[in-house]
Amino acid sequence: MSTRTRYAQVGLGGRHEMFRTAVGGKHKDSGQMVGFCDVNEGRIKLAVKDHLEQTGDTVPGYHADEFDRMIKDTKPDCVIVTTKDCFHDTYIRRAMELGCNAITEKPMTTDETKCRAILDTIKRTGKTLKVTFNYRYSPPRTQIKDLLMSGVIGEVLSVDFHWLLNTAHGADYFRRWHRNKQNSGGLMVHKATHHFDLVNWWLSTVPETVYANGHLKFYTPETADRYGLSNRAERCHECPEQERCPFCLKLADNPRQKELYLDCEQYDGYHRDQCVFSDKIDIEDSMNLVVQYRNGAKMSYSLNAFAPWEGHIVTFNGTKGRLEHKCEETVYTNADGSIPGALKPEGTWTHIYPHWKPAQEIDVWQGEGGHGGADPVMLDYIFDPAGQSRDTYMRAADERAGAWSIMTGVAANHAMRAGTAVTINNLVGHIDMPDYPDMPSPVDPLPLP
Repeated sequence: MSTRTRYAQVGLGGRHEMFRTAVGGKHKDSGQMVGFCDVNEGRIKLAVKDHLEQTGDTVPGYHADEFDRMIKDTKPDCVIVTTKDCFHDTYIRRAMELGCNAITEKPMTTDETKCRAILDTIKRTGKTLKVTFNYRYSPPRTQIKDLLMSGVIGEVLSVDFHWLLNTAHGADYFRRWHRNKQNSGGLMVHKATHHFDLVNWWLSTVPETVYANGHLKFYTPETADRYGLSNRAERCHECPEQERCPFCLKLADNPRQKELYLDCEQYDGYHRDQCVFSDKIDIEDSMNLVVQYRNGAKMSYSLNAFAPWEGHIVTFNGTKGRLEHKCEETVYTNADGSIPGALKPEGTWTHIYPHWKPAQEIDVWQGEGGHGGADPVMLDYIFDPAGQSRDTYMRAADERAGAWSIMTGVAANHAMRAGTAVTINNLVGHIDMPDYPDMPSPVDPLPLP
């Protein structure tokens, strides 16, 4: 008879639900929730209630200052960390010091000091960490990895990667705690960690130096004034401009956002619907990077958070040709009840342009579920690895992949302040190489026409 893995979860906002419902639903035979923890008493009660309704099990809830007691009382094997990004390191390290493994939402943490502390804690305790880079598991992105591994365009020499956040999803980062760099590391860490990890994994390499610039030019009081939204409040709820402002988030109109945030304000005063044009925002909304990788490849990257559509365009230039991929995603805001980042097949395509041969249109791999079909696949591998087939793409990510991913963004933040390229090793010291599949060799023969 198999023993179920015992999970406790800390951080019960919008991003916690995917993990809680997976353990309480599809993966109830291999795992069980034994404790919930948060700074907000209302969200603790809500998680306990929702889990009881899903499973019939009553799981105790604990305030954040009772984290150690939760571990002692409930004896979890693993702690799922879904707090604010700036607290990930605190709970990852403390869980390990108390004898638990950990799973963390991306980004692993927000700066080089916290990154080093996590790596050192893992080495000292011998515990394991899984970082949930769900985009690796999205069928179209996995297919990109498959094509690159096949050598269809040879050795990749450069990458052009452009990510667009639209005026629904993109604006949402400027309403919430993400709007302040001390909480999230800015979009270069919080959001782009997905993208930097994809490139590391796609190319089976790691970054060495980063040059970056960025600015905050759209989500500003000046932009609101240009729209004629002059009678603004610091939040959307009861703002005089809410009927005219297309960026207004009406928490009271969405049942899940209302119970998760509006009804829980009384406990900690957190406002989920802060004005996207506030002068209190200190993160960038437009960023550009040039990254040099260990294998010699280079990447030009951009992130813009006020685009008319959501998704990305990425191209790979190789010794045998070029791969171009465009992916459009559906519109959503966090915890609005819709599927986050669902694939729009009509706006997604992949083309191969071989040297001296006609272009090829590739039939894109499809998937259903959040983040382009990634979430259900990733959850299967996290919570039931024994029940899955061997993963030739090596999509599972640990602290090494987590560190290399965030350090591109962390180095970008340093580069934007310093106005010069930044070497990652100078910030954080040695990080071991993650486990990646083999890629085409730079000495493979090249065909002539």
